[in-house]
Amino acid sequence: MRLKRSSVVVCALAVCGALFFAPAARARGKVAPRVNVRLVADEAEAVLAVLSRRRAAQTITDDDWRRVFASEGYVRLKRREHSMQREFEDEDFKQFVLSDDLAARAPALAETLERWRRADVSRPAQLALRYLPAEAHITAKIYPVIKPRENSFVFEVKTDPAIFLYLDPKVSRAKFENTLAHELHHIGYGTACPTRQTEEEIARLPENVRTVVTYLGAFGEGFAMLAAAGGADAHPHAVSDARDRARWDRDVANFGADLRKVEKFFLDIVAKRLTEAEIDEQSSEFFGVQGAWYTVGWKMCVVIEKTFGRRALIEAMCDQRRLPATYNRAAAIYSRKHHEHLATWSDALVAAVSPTMK
Repeated sequence: MRLKRSSVVVCALAVCGALFFAPAARARGKVAPRVNVRLVADEAEAVLAVLSRRRAAQTITDDDWRRVFASEGYVRLKRREHSMQREFEDEDFKQFVLSDDLAARAPALAETLERWRRADVSRPAQLALRYLPAEAHITAKIYPVIKPRENSFVFEVKTDPAIFLYLDPKVSRAKFENTLAHELHHIGYGTACPTRQTEEEIARLPENVRTVVTYLGAFGEGFAMLAAAGGADAHPHAVSDARDRARWDRDVANFGADLRKVEKFFLDIVAKRLTEAEIDEQSSEFFGVQGAWYTVGWKMCVVIEKTFGRRALIEAMCDQRRLPATYNRAAAIYSRKHHEHLATWSDALVAAVSPTMK
Protein backbone atom coordinates (compact mmCIF):
# COMPACT_ATOMS: atom_id res chain seq x y z
CA MET A 1 0.00 0.00 0.00
CA ARG A 2 1.30 3.44 -0.91
CA LEU A 3 0.85 5.93 1.91
CA LYS A 4 0.07 9.48 0.90
CA ARG A 5 1.17 12.84 2.21
CA SER A 6 -0.59 16.12 1.75
CA SER A 7 1.29 19.07 0.31
CA VAL A 8 3.00 21.37 2.77
CA VAL A 9 5.49 24.14 2.14
CA VAL A 10 8.27 25.25 4.42
CA CYS A 11 6.16 25.54 7.58
CA ALA A 12 6.23 21.76 7.51
CA LEU A 13 8.14 20.52 4.46
CA ALA A 14 6.17 19.47 1.58
CA VAL A 15 4.94 16.52 -0.36
CA CYS A 16 7.17 13.50 -0.48
CA GLY A 17 7.34 11.10 -3.32
CA ALA A 18 8.78 8.54 -0.91
CA LEU A 19 7.76 7.58 2.61
CA PHE A 20 9.73 9.28 5.32
CA PHE A 21 8.55 6.80 7.86
CA ALA A 22 9.39 3.65 5.94
CA PRO A 23 12.90 2.20 6.26
CA ALA A 24 15.29 3.30 3.55
CA ALA A 25 17.78 0.90 1.99
CA ARG A 26 20.76 0.54 4.26
CA ALA A 27 24.26 -0.55 3.38
CA ARG A 28 24.88 -2.65 6.44
CA GLY A 29 28.44 -3.46 7.31
CA LYS A 30 29.86 -0.41 5.50
CA VAL A 31 31.57 2.40 7.36
CA ALA A 32 30.29 5.80 6.24
CA PRO A 33 30.68 9.32 7.64
CA ARG A 34 27.80 10.26 9.88
CA VAL A 35 27.15 13.48 7.97
CA ASN A 36 27.61 14.09 4.27
CA VAL A 37 25.30 16.94 3.31
CA ARG A 38 25.82 19.60 0.67
CA LEU A 39 23.91 22.37 -1.05
CA VAL A 40 23.55 22.08 -4.83
CA ALA A 41 22.27 25.40 -6.20
CA ASP A 42 23.08 25.00 -9.89
CA GLU A 43 19.46 25.07 -11.07
CA ALA A 44 18.64 28.26 -9.17
CA GLU A 45 21.91 29.86 -10.31
CA ALA A 46 21.21 29.05 -13.94
CA VAL A 47 17.66 30.41 -13.79
CA LEU A 48 18.85 33.59 -12.07
CA ALA A 49 21.49 34.04 -14.78
CA VAL A 50 18.74 33.98 -17.43
CA LEU A 51 16.69 36.47 -15.42
CA SER A 52 19.73 38.71 -15.08
CA ARG A 53 20.29 38.73 -18.84
CA ARG A 54 16.64 39.52 -19.43
CA ARG A 55 16.73 42.40 -16.95
CA ALA A 56 19.80 43.79 -18.73
CA ALA A 57 18.01 43.45 -22.10
CA GLN A 58 20.67 41.02 -23.28
CA THR A 59 20.05 38.12 -25.65
CA ILE A 60 19.34 34.85 -23.91
CA THR A 61 21.33 32.24 -25.80
CA ASP A 62 21.02 28.52 -26.31
CA ASP A 63 23.99 28.12 -24.00
CA ASP A 64 22.05 29.89 -21.24
CA TRP A 65 19.18 27.43 -21.62
CA ARG A 66 21.56 24.47 -21.83
CA ARG A 67 23.01 25.55 -18.51
CA VAL A 68 19.52 25.45 -17.00
CA PHE A 69 18.47 22.13 -18.50
CA ALA A 70 21.79 20.39 -17.81
CA SER A 71 21.94 21.50 -14.18
CA GLU A 72 21.82 18.66 -11.68
CA GLY A 73 18.91 20.27 -9.87
CA TYR A 74 16.82 20.60 -13.03
CA VAL A 75 17.58 17.08 -14.30
CA ARG A 76 16.52 15.53 -11.00
CA LEU A 77 13.52 17.83 -10.64
CA LYS A 78 12.28 16.85 -14.08
CA ARG A 79 12.81 13.16 -13.30
CA ARG A 80 10.84 13.52 -10.08
CA GLU A 81 7.93 15.32 -11.72
CA HIS A 82 7.74 12.67 -14.44
CA SER A 83 7.80 9.95 -11.77
CA MET A 84 4.68 11.62 -10.34
CA GLN A 85 3.05 11.48 -13.80
CA ARG A 86 3.16 15.27 -14.06
CA GLU A 87 3.93 17.23 -17.19
CA PHE A 88 7.28 18.97 -16.95
CA GLU A 89 8.82 19.90 -20.29
CA ASP A 90 11.65 22.22 -21.22
CA GLU A 91 9.54 24.52 -23.38
CA ASP A 92 6.99 24.97 -20.61
CA PHE A 93 9.76 25.72 -18.15
CA LYS A 94 11.16 28.34 -20.53
CA GLN A 95 7.81 30.12 -20.53
CA PHE A 96 7.78 30.06 -16.74
CA VAL A 97 11.29 31.52 -16.53
CA LEU A 98 10.44 34.26 -19.04
CA SER A 99 7.22 35.25 -17.29
CA ASP A 100 6.80 38.80 -16.03
CA ASP A 101 5.93 37.50 -12.59
CA LEU A 102 9.23 35.68 -12.18
CA ALA A 103 11.14 38.67 -13.54
CA ALA A 104 9.59 40.86 -10.87
CA ARG A 105 10.64 38.40 -8.16
CA ALA A 106 14.20 37.93 -9.42
CA PRO A 107 15.97 40.32 -6.98
CA ALA A 108 14.24 38.76 -3.97
CA LEU A 109 15.04 35.25 -5.22
CA ALA A 110 18.71 36.13 -5.68
CA GLU A 111 18.90 37.61 -2.18
CA THR A 112 17.18 34.55 -0.71
CA LEU A 113 19.60 32.16 -2.39
CA GLU A 114 22.56 34.05 -0.96
CA ARG A 115 20.95 34.04 2.50
CA TRP A 116 20.38 30.29 2.34
CA ARG A 117 23.93 29.75 1.11
CA ARG A 118 25.22 31.21 4.35
CA ALA A 119 23.49 28.48 6.32
CA ASP A 120 25.68 25.76 7.80
CA VAL A 121 23.90 22.71 6.38
CA SER A 122 25.90 20.39 8.64
CA ARG A 123 24.35 21.97 11.75
CA PRO A 124 20.79 20.79 10.99
CA ALA A 125 22.19 17.31 10.33
CA GLN A 126 23.90 17.28 13.72
CA LEU A 127 20.63 18.35 15.37
CA ALA A 128 18.88 15.46 13.66
CA LEU A 129 21.52 12.94 14.74
CA ARG A 130 20.95 13.78 18.40
CA TYR A 131 17.58 12.06 18.06
CA LEU A 132 18.78 9.01 16.18
CA PRO A 133 20.64 5.80 17.08
CA ALA A 134 24.43 5.97 17.15
CA GLU A 135 24.69 3.95 13.94
CA ALA A 136 22.53 6.39 11.96
CA HIS A 137 24.11 8.58 9.31
CA ILE A 138 22.85 11.32 7.03
CA THR A 139 23.77 11.71 3.38
CA ALA A 140 21.80 14.16 1.27
CA LYS A 141 21.94 16.79 -1.42
CA ILE A 142 19.90 19.92 -0.86
CA TYR A 143 18.51 21.64 -3.94
CA PRO A 144 17.11 25.16 -3.59
CA VAL A 145 15.06 25.43 -6.78
CA ILE A 146 13.12 28.01 -8.75
CA LYS A 147 10.12 26.26 -10.24
CA PRO A 148 6.42 26.69 -11.03
CA ARG A 149 5.04 24.61 -8.16
CA GLU A 150 5.56 26.15 -4.72
CA ASN A 151 6.18 22.85 -2.95
CA SER A 152 9.19 21.20 -1.39
CA PHE A 153 9.87 17.49 -1.07
CA VAL A 154 12.39 14.69 -0.78
CA PHE A 155 13.28 12.39 -3.64
CA GLU A 156 15.12 9.09 -4.15
CA VAL A 157 15.73 8.65 -0.43
CA LYS A 158 16.73 5.02 -0.91
CA THR A 159 19.37 5.63 -3.57
CA ASP A 160 20.58 9.24 -3.68
CA PRO A 161 18.71 11.23 -1.02
CA ALA A 162 17.67 14.67 -2.17
CA ILE A 163 15.75 17.49 -0.54
CA PHE A 164 14.18 19.98 -2.95
CA LEU A 165 13.27 23.30 -1.37
CA TYR A 166 11.20 25.88 -3.19
CA LEU A 167 13.21 29.09 -3.09
CA ASP A 168 10.90 31.24 -1.00
CA PRO A 169 11.89 34.81 -0.01
CA LYS A 170 9.56 34.59 3.00
CA VAL A 171 11.71 31.85 4.54
CA SER A 172 14.46 33.09 6.83
CA ARG A 173 17.83 31.41 7.16
CA ALA A 174 16.80 30.12 10.61
CA LYS A 175 13.60 28.61 9.23
CA PHE A 176 15.53 27.14 6.33
CA GLU A 177 17.86 25.39 8.79
CA ASN A 178 14.91 24.22 10.90
CA THR A 179 13.25 22.71 7.84
CA LEU A 180 16.48 20.98 6.86
CA ALA A 181 16.86 19.47 10.33
CA HIS A 182 13.34 18.06 10.10
CA GLU A 183 13.86 16.48 6.70
CA LEU A 184 17.39 15.28 7.43
CA HIS A 185 16.03 13.53 10.51
CA HIS A 186 13.70 11.56 8.28
CA ILE A 187 16.58 10.59 6.04
CA GLY A 188 18.83 9.62 8.94
CA TYR A 189 16.03 7.58 10.52
CA GLY A 190 15.91 5.39 7.45
CA THR A 191 19.58 4.46 7.79
CA ALA A 192 19.14 2.84 11.21
CA CYS A 193 15.47 2.23 11.97
CA PRO A 194 13.91 -0.23 12.27
CA THR A 195 16.53 -2.93 12.68
CA ARG A 196 16.59 -5.86 10.29
CA GLN A 197 15.15 -8.14 12.97
CA THR A 198 12.28 -5.73 13.60
CA GLU A 199 11.62 -5.46 9.87
CA GLU A 200 11.41 -9.22 9.61
CA GLU A 201 9.05 -9.44 12.58
CA ILE A 202 6.79 -6.73 11.15
CA ALA A 203 6.77 -8.47 7.77
CA ARG A 204 5.29 -11.58 9.42
CA LEU A 205 2.35 -9.68 10.94
CA PRO A 206 -1.15 -10.04 9.47
CA GLU A 207 -1.70 -7.44 6.77
CA ASN A 208 -4.17 -5.35 8.78
CA VAL A 209 -1.85 -5.17 11.80
CA ARG A 210 1.14 -4.52 9.56
CA THR A 211 -0.73 -1.58 8.03
CA VAL A 212 -1.36 -0.08 11.47
CA VAL A 213 2.30 -0.52 12.42
CA THR A 214 3.34 1.20 9.20
CA TYR A 215 1.05 4.14 9.92
CA LEU A 216 2.34 4.35 13.48
CA GLY A 217 5.57 5.34 11.78
CA ALA A 218 3.83 8.49 10.51
CA PHE A 219 4.27 9.86 14.02
CA GLY A 220 7.86 10.23 12.88
CA GLU A 221 6.71 13.66 11.70
CA GLY A 222 6.32 14.68 15.33
CA PHE A 223 9.64 13.01 16.17
CA ALA A 224 11.31 15.11 13.47
CA MET A 225 9.61 18.27 14.81
CA LEU A 226 11.17 17.59 18.20
CA ALA A 227 14.60 16.92 16.72
CA ALA A 228 14.53 20.02 14.55
CA ALA A 229 13.50 22.19 17.51
CA GLY A 230 16.55 20.99 19.42
CA GLY A 231 14.87 19.54 22.48
CA ALA A 232 11.71 18.88 24.45
CA ASP A 233 11.69 22.35 26.03
CA ALA A 234 11.99 24.22 22.74
CA HIS A 235 8.93 25.37 20.81
CA PRO A 236 8.76 23.56 17.45
CA HIS A 237 7.90 26.85 15.76
CA ALA A 238 10.31 29.12 17.60
CA VAL A 239 11.68 30.41 14.28
CA SER A 240 8.33 30.48 12.46
CA ASP A 241 5.99 33.40 12.04
CA ALA A 242 3.27 34.18 14.55
CA ARG A 243 0.54 32.59 12.43
CA ASP A 244 2.30 29.23 12.26
CA ARG A 245 3.05 29.27 15.99
CA ALA A 246 -0.59 30.07 16.78
CA ARG A 247 -1.83 27.29 14.52
CA TRP A 248 0.51 24.79 16.14
CA ASP A 249 -0.47 25.81 19.68
CA ARG A 250 -4.15 25.55 18.80
CA ASP A 251 -3.72 22.10 17.28
CA VAL A 252 -1.57 20.76 20.12
CA ALA A 253 -4.31 21.87 22.52
CA ASN A 254 -6.55 19.32 20.75
CA PHE A 255 -4.11 16.50 21.54
CA GLY A 256 -6.61 14.31 23.38
CA ALA A 257 -9.35 14.55 20.77
CA ASP A 258 -6.89 14.02 17.93
CA LEU A 259 -5.36 10.97 19.61
CA ARG A 260 -8.84 9.46 19.81
CA LYS A 261 -9.45 10.14 16.10
CA VAL A 262 -6.20 8.43 15.15
CA GLU A 263 -6.96 5.53 17.48
CA LYS A 264 -10.34 4.99 15.81
CA PHE A 265 -8.55 4.98 12.45
CA PHE A 266 -6.13 2.33 13.72
CA LEU A 267 -8.81 0.15 15.27
CA ASP A 268 -10.92 0.37 12.14
CA ILE A 269 -7.96 -0.95 10.16
CA VAL A 270 -7.45 -3.77 12.64
CA ALA A 271 -11.12 -4.67 12.37
CA LYS A 272 -10.94 -4.46 8.55
CA ARG A 273 -13.69 -1.86 8.40
CA LEU A 274 -11.88 0.39 5.89
CA THR A 275 -11.09 -0.04 2.24
CA GLU A 276 -7.64 0.84 0.96
CA ALA A 277 -9.01 4.06 -0.54
CA GLU A 278 -10.60 5.01 2.80
CA ILE A 279 -7.33 4.32 4.61
CA ASP A 280 -5.46 6.58 2.21
CA GLU A 281 -8.06 9.33 2.55
CA GLN A 282 -8.18 9.29 6.32
CA SER A 283 -4.43 9.08 6.76
CA SER A 284 -3.99 12.10 4.48
CA GLU A 285 -6.27 14.12 6.74
CA PHE A 286 -3.86 13.52 9.62
CA PHE A 287 -1.05 15.09 7.60
CA GLY A 288 -2.89 18.28 6.74
CA VAL A 289 -0.63 21.32 7.06
CA GLN A 290 0.76 19.87 10.27
CA GLY A 291 -1.98 17.60 11.48
CA ALA A 292 -2.19 14.84 14.04
CA TRP A 293 0.80 12.89 12.71
CA TYR A 294 2.84 15.96 13.69
CA THR A 295 1.12 17.30 16.79
CA VAL A 296 0.13 14.03 18.46
CA GLY A 297 3.49 12.54 17.50
CA TRP A 298 5.38 15.50 18.93
CA LYS A 299 3.44 15.49 22.21
CA MET A 300 3.98 11.77 22.70
CA CYS A 301 7.70 12.14 22.02
CA VAL A 302 8.02 15.03 24.47
CA VAL A 303 6.23 13.09 27.21
CA ILE A 304 8.39 10.00 26.66
CA GLU A 305 11.64 11.96 26.61
CA LYS A 306 10.81 14.02 29.69
CA THR A 307 9.76 10.88 31.59
CA PHE A 308 12.16 8.16 30.45
CA GLY A 309 14.91 10.04 28.62
CA ARG A 310 15.99 10.39 25.01
CA ARG A 311 17.38 6.87 24.65
CA ALA A 312 14.00 5.35 25.55
CA LEU A 313 12.33 7.68 23.06
CA ILE A 314 14.67 6.66 20.26
CA GLU A 315 14.12 2.99 21.04
CA ALA A 316 10.33 3.40 20.95
CA MET A 317 10.42 5.35 17.70
CA CYS A 318 12.78 2.91 16.01
CA ASP A 319 10.32 0.09 16.68
CA GLN A 320 7.00 1.86 16.36
CA ARG A 321 5.15 -1.21 17.66
CA ARG A 322 6.41 -0.18 21.10
CA LEU A 323 5.31 3.44 20.82
CA PRO A 324 1.73 3.20 22.19
CA ALA A 325 2.71 1.15 25.25
CA THR A 326 5.81 3.26 25.97
CA TYR A 327 3.80 6.46 25.70
CA ASN A 328 1.04 5.10 27.96
CA ARG A 329 3.55 4.27 30.69
CA ALA A 330 5.20 7.67 30.37
CA ALA A 331 1.85 9.49 30.32
CA ALA A 332 0.78 7.90 33.61
CA ILE A 333 3.91 9.18 35.35
CA TYR A 334 3.88 12.53 33.57
CA SER A 335 0.22 13.17 34.42
CA ARG A 336 0.81 12.57 38.12
CA LYS A 337 3.89 14.77 38.17
CA HIS A 338 2.47 17.66 36.17
CA HIS A 339 -1.17 17.36 37.29
CA GLU A 340 -2.20 17.09 33.65
CA HIS A 341 -4.60 14.42 32.48
CA LEU A 342 -3.19 13.08 29.23
CA ALA A 343 -5.15 10.93 26.83
CA THR A 344 -3.68 7.46 26.35
CA TRP A 345 -4.08 4.63 23.88
CA SER A 346 -6.63 1.93 24.58
CA ASP A 347 -5.64 -1.51 25.77
CA ALA A 348 -7.13 -2.88 22.54
CA LEU A 349 -4.71 -0.92 20.38
CA VAL A 350 -1.70 -1.72 22.55
CA ALA A 351 -2.58 -5.39 22.47
CA ALA A 352 -2.98 -5.32 18.69
CA VAL A 353 0.44 -3.87 17.89
CA SER A 354 2.81 -4.33 20.81
CA PRO A 355 5.32 -7.17 20.41
CA THR A 356 5.31 -7.63 24.19
CA MET A 357 1.60 -8.46 24.10
CA LYS A 358 1.76 -11.28 21.53
